Amino acid sequence: MADGDKKLFCFGYGYSCHYLGYALSQLPSTWHLAGTTRDEGRFSSLKDKSITPYLFERGAPLPDLEYILRDVTHLLISTPPDDDGDPAFLAHGHDISAFKNLEWIGYLSTTGVYGDRDGRWVDESSDINPSSRRGNRRKKAEEQWMSLYKNHGLPVHIFRLAGIYGPGRCALDSVRAGIGRRIRKRGHAFGRIHVEDIVGGLLKSFQKPTPGEVYNLADDMPAPSHEVIEYACDLLGVDPPPIVNFEDANLAPMTRSFYSENRRVRNEKIKRDLGMEFKYPDYKAGLRGCLEAEKLSSRSSSEKNTSDSPAMPAIFKR
Repeated sequence: MADGDKKLFCFGYGYSCHYLGYALSQLPSTWHLAGTTRDEGRFSSLKDKSITPYLFERGAPLPDLEYILRDVTHLLISTPPDDDGDPAFLAHGHDISAFKNLEWIGYLSTTGVYGDRDGRWVDESSDINPSSRRGNRRKKAEEQWMSLYKNHGLPVHIFRLAGIYGPGRCALDSVRAGIGRRIRKRGHAFGRIHVEDIVGGLLKSFQKPTPGEVYNLADDMPAPSHEVIEYACDLLGVDPPPIVNFEDANLAPMTRSFYSENRRVRNEKIKRDLGMEFKYPDYKAGLRGCLEAEKLSSRSSSEKNTSDSPAMPAIFKR
């Protein structure tokens, strides 16, 4: 790498990391991108996008990590944990503790670590009290990565994400696929975060590292899921599905588990500390943004006959 260049390495180069990588590629500075996947098919896809790929999964550590991370400046962890914690930490946490060239480390966690609060508001100062297996796994992973800050002085940051959505992964897609349901559970609300606002928060942290800090990334307006589906139907000009009370809904165990927790997540800290401004402060703005991204991307693809990812260029277009 040339002097002044930066390099991002992502453990778990998935949906959010793709958007972050695209945003970095649009900056005037030069960024080199690398990351891991568990899927050999995605390995080729990453390589085609000029992202240096590595295969990694639980029990199969990366070979020669010293060589792989030798010039990495920014490290992002987005791998799903298991009962023992984060697989990237378990495989390489000790090795990473020796990398003093790292300017920034970020771990993507979840607001699920707060557990069920019966609809009350929580912020970063609230006690961590997960009430699900998923939440307990994330709590353990947070503690693991934060130990690199506490014990080795590495610049670790924790980002607790609400439900992630964006182009290709939102209520518009559920409605089009015929699987969007309006389930009503009185008093219940979900927190959400648009993928572009995840990227915005990470870029703010890149610009102003605050090692050891935890930030919530959730929009301003937690809302019931049935309202989101209804608004998606309005945008698409289709009739909404009937309302079904939660008690009467035949839900898969995984879906039902998401309704077992109810909390509202504050986001003032990242606004105050890092100057974060949410482009999509609520689900209505976010869904309109997804629809506009689809239109712009479709238009761009028609004009250029490109095979690039359909939504990514449009979503960051200013």
